[in-house]
Amino acid sequence: MNATSTLTMSLLVAMTIINPVMAADAEVALDGRGLAFDKNKGNCLACHAIPNDPKAVSPGDIGPALIGIKSRYPDRAKLRAQIWDATANNPKTSMPPFGRNKILTEAELDLVTDYIYGM
Repeated sequence: MNATSTLTMSLLVAMTIINPVMAADAEVALDGRGLAFDKNKGNCLACHAIPNDPKAVSPGDIGPALIGIKSRYPDRAKLRAQIWDATANNPKTSMPPFGRNKILTEAELDLVTDYIYGM
């Protein structure tokens, strides 16, 4: 086996090992919890406690706890609008406008909204 064949074989083996890991990471990123916890995306835990989710560790206390959301936002669309751009309701809020600033895509916004709406 020459050096090129060895390199090619090594790359193929590495790809079969790495691809499932990358796919698993992609699945995590595609659910609402994964996005809400992701420091580069939703990062909800930086400011909010999520007491009904045992995986929500190191919560912030800047914003209100994300609990009883359906009673606070009976209309899911209003919750989504709040996440999309909280400054529309409160210009002095410290919550970033996740949709307006394109921090989250429209699909990601829906996933985060679904996750938060279930709290």
